[in-house]
Amino acid sequence: MTQLLLLIVALLALSHLPPGRSEFKRCWKGQGACRTYCTRQETYMHMCPDASLCCLPYGFRPLASKPYVE
Repeated sequence: MTQLLLLIVALLALSHLPPGRSEFKRCWKGQGACRTYCTRQETYMHMCPDASLCCLPYGFRPLASKPYVE
Protein backbone atom coordinates (compact mmCIF):
# COMPACT_ATOMS: atom_id res chain seq x y z
CA MET A 1 0.00 0.00 0.00
CA THR A 2 2.81 2.43 0.82
CA GLN A 3 4.53 1.65 -2.49
CA LEU A 4 1.35 2.50 -4.37
CA LEU A 5 1.03 5.79 -2.51
CA LEU A 6 4.68 6.59 -3.19
CA LEU A 7 4.22 5.83 -6.89
CA ILE A 8 1.19 8.13 -7.11
CA VAL A 9 3.03 10.96 -5.36
CA ALA A 10 6.05 10.54 -7.65
CA LEU A 11 3.89 10.59 -10.79
CA LEU A 12 2.07 13.71 -9.60
CA ALA A 13 5.36 15.46 -8.87
CA LEU A 14 6.80 14.57 -12.29
CA SER A 15 3.69 15.78 -14.10
CA HIS A 16 4.18 19.31 -12.74
CA LEU A 17 7.80 19.73 -13.92
CA PRO A 18 8.40 21.85 -17.03
CA PRO A 19 10.28 20.27 -19.93
CA GLY A 20 14.01 20.78 -19.56
CA ARG A 21 15.19 20.69 -23.17
CA SER A 22 14.69 23.58 -25.58
CA GLU A 23 15.35 21.39 -28.65
CA PHE A 24 11.69 20.50 -28.78
CA LYS A 25 10.45 24.07 -29.07
CA ARG A 26 8.83 24.50 -32.46
CA CYS A 27 8.50 27.58 -34.65
CA TRP A 28 7.25 28.61 -38.08
CA LYS A 29 3.93 26.76 -37.76
CA GLY A 30 5.62 23.61 -36.46
CA GLN A 31 8.01 23.28 -39.41
CA GLY A 32 11.10 24.66 -37.67
CA ALA A 33 12.92 24.20 -34.39
CA CYS A 34 14.27 26.79 -31.95
CA ARG A 35 17.98 26.19 -31.44
CA THR A 36 21.15 28.04 -30.50
CA TYR A 37 22.79 27.07 -33.83
CA CYS A 38 21.30 25.78 -37.09
CA THR A 39 22.74 22.63 -38.68
CA ARG A 40 24.24 22.54 -42.17
CA GLN A 41 20.96 21.20 -43.57
CA GLU A 42 18.96 24.10 -42.11
CA THR A 43 18.56 27.81 -42.70
CA TYR A 44 17.80 30.59 -40.21
CA MET A 45 14.42 32.29 -40.68
CA HIS A 46 13.76 34.52 -37.65
CA MET A 47 14.22 34.71 -33.88
CA CYS A 48 12.19 32.60 -31.46
CA PRO A 49 10.61 34.23 -28.37
CA ASP A 50 13.50 33.01 -26.18
CA ALA A 51 16.05 34.76 -28.50
CA SER A 52 17.21 31.50 -30.12
CA LEU A 53 17.21 30.89 -33.88
CA CYS A 54 14.26 29.41 -35.76
CA CYS A 55 15.92 26.82 -38.02
CA LEU A 56 14.09 25.41 -41.06
CA PRO A 57 15.23 22.58 -43.33
CA TYR A 58 16.39 23.76 -46.77
CA GLY A 59 13.73 21.61 -48.45
CA PHE A 60 10.89 23.48 -46.75
CA ARG A 61 9.56 26.41 -48.76
CA PRO A 62 7.41 28.87 -46.79
CA LEU A 63 4.25 29.90 -48.60
CA ALA A 64 4.65 33.25 -50.28
CA SER A 65 2.06 35.82 -49.34
CA LYS A 66 -0.31 36.93 -52.08
CA PRO A 67 0.71 40.14 -53.82
CA TYR A 68 -1.34 43.19 -53.07
CA VAL A 69 -3.75 43.95 -55.92
CA GLU A 70 -6.10 46.93 -56.01
